Amino acid sequence: MTREEKINLVKQILKEITMGADPDKLKKKYGPILREISPFEIAVIEQQLIREGVKPEDILKVCDIHVDMFREYLKDQEIEGVPEGHPLDLLIRENMVIMKMAEALSLYASAIKNTENPGDKKRHLDMAIKILVKLKDMIRRHYRKNQMLLFPYLEKRGIDAVPRVLWGREDQVIVEIRRILGEKPSTPEEMDKLADRLARIAMDIADIGFRENKILYPAAWTLLSEGEWATIHELAKEFGYIVALEKEWVPREKPVYPYMISGEIPRDKLEKLPPEIRKAVGEIKPDNYRVVRPDDIDLETGFLKREEIINIFKHLPLEMTYADNNDRVRFFTMSKLAKGFPRSKTIIGRRIGYCHPPRLEKYVMKNVEMLKKQGLLSREFWTRMGGRIIRVLIVGVRNDKGEYLGTLEIVEDMTDIVEHPEKVKEKIMVL
Repeated sequence: MTREEKINLVKQILKEITMGADPDKLKKKYGPILREISPFEIAVIEQQLIREGVKPEDILKVCDIHVDMFREYLKDQEIEGVPEGHPLDLLIRENMVIMKMAEALSLYASAIKNTENPGDKKRHLDMAIKILVKLKDMIRRHYRKNQMLLFPYLEKRGIDAVPRVLWGREDQVIVEIRRILGEKPSTPEEMDKLADRLARIAMDIADIGFRENKILYPAAWTLLSEGEWATIHELAKEFGYIVALEKEWVPREKPVYPYMISGEIPRDKLEKLPPEIRKAVGEIKPDNYRVVRPDDIDLETGFLKREEIINIFKHLPLEMTYADNNDRVRFFTMSKLAKGFPRSKTIIGRRIGYCHPPRLEKYVMKNVEMLKKQGLLSREFWTRMGGRIIRVLIVGVRNDKGEYLGTLEIVEDMTDIVEHPEKVKEKIMVL
């Protein structure tokens, strides 16, 4: 099918939509052809239609049909049998929303370039920026789930090239979006230059989405067990989805984390991987690093030796004192990086009120009682000690049941931040 034939097909669909055709009937009629058109070809076709005077708003109606068809194509091909509400189902749905938004961004970028009217140019640019602002939030949440939840399982199996390349491209997109949103074009020439960048970023977003759908997600679906998906399902909710969770997927297996698997890939699964990954089969070496050691302490979010815990506390840029629910001091830290109030090991077992001057004892205990009885998370105080400015946080520590375990006092030296804010700002890096 030539490009001209594809352009005429899109025009025909537009004509039928304008005449009130049912989108579902259009999918059945044109689906087998339309879903074979890649996102890259669609972008080129749309640019041609814009040059011919078709409004972006009208072309977006075809975008909906194309995205739906492309999603169905994926489910029919590399990824079969994904249950509704499964994290992969939601990731694919997110991807399609993002690709649709990128398509809209590309349309308005073309519209900016293809009009001489300054008012229309500004109107199209404003719409493009609104889309880009929405895209920034969407892709950040979407990419984070790939980066933090999916990639570790592939890396454990020795598949690290695909995650590193994708993450690199995703990071470039985020950085460029941030730069574009900082631009303030005023002349038609500046708007046209920005439109070129908008078109490129739209294409980059579509390219990443295409790679996710054709490489990342099929590989993950082939390799990950239900227990691994159960973990992703549980944690993905904390990151948040950009699509509605219309149906809850209930896994039958308990959550399995990357450190709990061997990383070996069975031969039958290797053969089902996307070609881009199969090419690297000879180079794939599973990550056999053993995370949990015999003398490790399970800290819920990781595993550390007693020696590591002690020295981590020593290297925090703050100091802490912890008293149990009986208001008796049980633990404190001494930092090599920052100094708080003078303390020694003789305070272990001491009443927390007695660790302060008598004039402050009632005030300290009043705040502890507020944390206990009013359910407050923390109380914040600022004070001076010599020439230093100190921030004190008193935190009520509770377990998952809401039961009060104790009181944590966190002391931070904020002198440089308060007295030399401009120097601090000079050190800020936008990551």
